[in-house]
Amino acid sequence: MSVLRVGNASGFYGDRFSAMREMLTGGELDVLTGDYLAELTMLILGRDRLKDPGAGYARTFLRQLEECLGLAHERGVRIVANAGGLNPAGLADAVRALAERLGIPVRVAHVEGDDLTAAHPGALAAHAYLGGFGIAACLRAGADVVVTGRVTDAALVTGPAVAHFGWEPTEYDRLAGAVVAGHLLECGAQVTGGNYAFFRDGDIRHPGFPLAELHADGTSVVTKHDGTGGFVDVGTVTAQLLYETGGARYAGPDVTARLDTVRLSQEGPDRVRVEGVRGEAPPPTLKVGLNRLGGFRNEVVFVLTGLDIEAKADLVRAQMEPALGKITDVRWDLARTDRPDAPTEETASALLRLVVRDADQQVVGRALSGAAIELALAGYPGFHVLAPPGKGAPYGVFEDVYVPHGAVDHVAVLHDGRRVRVPPPRPPAQGTVVPAHVPEPPLPRPLPPGPVRRAPLGLVAGARSGDKGGNANVGVWARTDEAWRWLAHELTADRFRELIPEARDLPVTRHRLPHLRALNFVVEGILGEGVAAQARFDPQAKALGEWLRARHLDIPESLL
Repeated sequence: MSVLRVGNASGFYGDRFSAMREMLTGGELDVLTGDYLAELTMLILGRDRLKDPGAGYARTFLRQLEECLGLAHERGVRIVANAGGLNPAGLADAVRALAERLGIPVRVAHVEGDDLTAAHPGALAAHAYLGGFGIAACLRAGADVVVTGRVTDAALVTGPAVAHFGWEPTEYDRLAGAVVAGHLLECGAQVTGGNYAFFRDGDIRHPGFPLAELHADGTSVVTKHDGTGGFVDVGTVTAQLLYETGGARYAGPDVTARLDTVRLSQEGPDRVRVEGVRGEAPPPTLKVGLNRLGGFRNEVVFVLTGLDIEAKADLVRAQMEPALGKITDVRWDLARTDRPDAPTEETASALLRLVVRDADQQVVGRALSGAAIELALAGYPGFHVLAPPGKGAPYGVFEDVYVPHGAVDHVAVLHDGRRVRVPPPRPPAQGTVVPAHVPEPPLPRPLPPGPVRRAPLGLVAGARSGDKGGNANVGVWARTDEAWRWLAHELTADRFRELIPEARDLPVTRHRLPHLRALNFVVEGILGEGVAAQARFDPQAKALGEWLRARHLDIPESLL
């Protein structure tokens, strides 16, 4: 069958507004997807829904469609997006109303069944991660626009692929290939040079959004429209492949993709072929993301300038102590951004950050702000803060739980109103056994002994990091076979803990992916209760990999 061209126009709620138009006008497409949901987004939408029961979806998507629905219809491009969030039926109705007002004859369908909030008392939002077969049912019935609630990011691609190629639920290798393609597209410009360790390899001032050319055998080519900015090479694809993943198995509701089988090759300028992906049966359970309100949070950043930085910090802590005694969670962090004999006041200053959290908004609100501001004329010399503390804002807590497939009523609501139940995946054939653990692949031969030089890891390796609830992952890859031979032996889990002191007392698991010349580290608990709790300076661990690349090791001179 023909190649299926699937593009992406959004990697998160708030991504480049013009991307939908750029993708529709930049070249050929069959399907245009948009990923609008993340753990934090579900909390935001949940709070929206508390104020307005008719809310709960990504309104940006509607504004984009107002500009672009006519374009998509003229060009025959179907649109698939998870912008429905907590209210996919409401968004589908809004899209129909928009289409009617614009006079565009489009068929709109949606997928529902992910909402399990009623089964989890105390949760603001509880949603299962559904697969792509509900999307496929909508497309097979003729939908032009399909909106969903919480599906896996990759389902936005597996659904169109299943509909186009007619794959069966047990064609695991093909499905796994589509999952990998979906994972590569889901974060938009991250695979076309955005957030890329070696960003100076190309011009990423305005990177184009990506697309994948999918084939019936599950292989794909990741590329972008001609003439758009950014670049696609084996490195940018490797970086995105490692993003927010763990070990060799990448489990999802449709299939378990084996990341240790993925092979990448540069097919041409801005074209990377993805092949060799093997798949296994999906796990017997579905992941459910639970978001709940954890309490209230406030912060203030004191600016400490010039001499005696540590003593000034001690004074602030002592003066604030009476106001903090009743607060459940108090965290102080001193960032020594100051320099001796600095040429500017800003570079002569350090930042002392106070973050407080408690179930009582009053305790973290006026009590904190009053105590901090009262020090203005009674504290350390040069007292000032970056901004006065507010009244305290609610924060969220994320956790995941797992339920059997049968606990979810996965339904495709077709454009004509018919409701089609999507059955759970069939169990593997009798006698099929999936081993509990993937054996670690052998290490490459070490480099021969030679002179070394103390230098940053980033001179020979790239990295990309991200969050999964309270955990973080850091994928690290080498650009040459020689660098891989050194990296695989040098960057152990223990060495990782040495380089990242925050991880010294935390479980760190290292996974080897030799086809990618990569190591993937999972650090458990480094993000506390997740991004919405904002317990860490970098709450989503976005820059954890760049910090690792900046750490110094003894690196063979032959690699430098």
